[in-house]
Amino acid sequence: MAELSEDEFQNILSIQNKCTRLNLNENIYGTFAEIGAGQETVRHFFRAGNPKGTIAKTLSAYDKDFSDAIYGLDPQNRYVTINRLKRMIDYEAELIEQRLSRKKYPDKLFFSYANTVATIDWAKKYKGHGWLGIKFQREPKQEYSEIMLHVQFNENNASQQQISLGIMGVNLIYAAFYQSDDPKLLIKKLYDHLSVDKIEIDSINFKGPVFEGLDNRLMSLELVKEGITDAVMFSPEGNNILPANVLYKKNILTLRGSFRPVTNLNLQMYITSRKLFLEQEEVNPDKTVIIFEMTINNLKAEGEIDEKDFLDRADLLCASGQTVMISSFQEYYKVVEYFSLHTKKELGLAMGVDNLVDIFNERYYRHLSGGILEAFGKMFFKSLKVYLYPMKDPETGEIITSKNLKVHPRVKELYKFFIDNGKVIDIEDYDESILDIHPRKVYQLIREGNHEWENMVPGLTAKMIKEKNLFQKEETTK
Repeated sequence: MAELSEDEFQNILSIQNKCTRLNLNENIYGTFAEIGAGQETVRHFFRAGNPKGTIAKTLSAYDKDFSDAIYGLDPQNRYVTINRLKRMIDYEAELIEQRLSRKKYPDKLFFSYANTVATIDWAKKYKGHGWLGIKFQREPKQEYSEIMLHVQFNENNASQQQISLGIMGVNLIYAAFYQSDDPKLLIKKLYDHLSVDKIEIDSINFKGPVFEGLDNRLMSLELVKEGITDAVMFSPEGNNILPANVLYKKNILTLRGSFRPVTNLNLQMYITSRKLFLEQEEVNPDKTVIIFEMTINNLKAEGEIDEKDFLDRADLLCASGQTVMISSFQEYYKVVEYFSLHTKKELGLAMGVDNLVDIFNERYYRHLSGGILEAFGKMFFKSLKVYLYPMKDPETGEIITSKNLKVHPRVKELYKFFIDNGKVIDIEDYDESILDIHPRKVYQLIREGNHEWENMVPGLTAKMIKEKNLFQKEETTK
């Protein structure tokens, strides 16, 4: 996350002061349900004093049978899930409405806070993760709003993880009531007295009247922009999804690009690389995911990230049925490392020749003690393959593939090694007529109002761009 200014640092309330302010607000009243890591959040409210003003009930249904009896059985018999969290906050909010008369408490702002987590295991093999959320009212009798988020624990001690969870829980409750007018600020305030080194948020969703009109994909983007997490994902429906749930034990084929917009070249690269990837004997189509990845650098091509431009790209990818990942991984080896945390199955990268040339450029690896060899050891491990779409030399018209690509003499033998070992697969079923299509050219034609671009993108993409005025200059959308 960005470093705080001195004024910002001075203005951070202590955890005790946050709890005290909430406790002294006679209208904020709710329940705490915490499973898996003690009652770390609510204890701060008890310690701050006068908790009767805030706490209607606190419980920790640690036993699975008790938990099931209260919140219902999970079809997959899992407890650390967003579905379990949703049941917890829904059940507790409904219960408080049933038991406390609105006639008696007309000005109360009810809330239900919950977390369900698994801390680090005794062997320290799995660091643990969890879900926490709040269902709350900013106005009496208002429909409830919700904030639900997923965290990964980075500390190596269960007690430390519990402490971090408790602090984030207090930050969440306080932010819901006092900082929810600005969701971007709210995300930052979740880290008061915490750091990403301790606890990482990799998914967050906002819902309800307080957040009316908010696009959760922008909040996912904010997590990566602020350095809170390395990657976020959203589904073809445009919903934020947990990367671990998508990637776990899956074969993964990835296409990286700016997708500004999706072009016929992007589509053909997707179709042909997917065909080759699925032809591998080890790849089960039912256990395979295809990810369209955009990096923060892709989005910052012209300076600061334009949120409308980002949503335009996201809308096009989602409409074509793709799962989208936004990452901070500038180098390809980092995305391979990230995927390998979630799966040991087959990995594939689909790319053009120009991207492969960049991969073999040593300047990208000067920060590594082992240089390019270290990076390639991380990238080309085990079963990774690169599916290479050819390019046309703009000066000679020659079609360039892995076989006639010229690399720097210093990496020539290294390049030959990976070619000889089948790590780079040429896509031979290519369409020469689309090799001249470049996203920047298409984007510029759209901005200029030149309709030639319509022949350079898939039909659905062209239809959406025209219907929604995507990528247009601001004055043309008014």
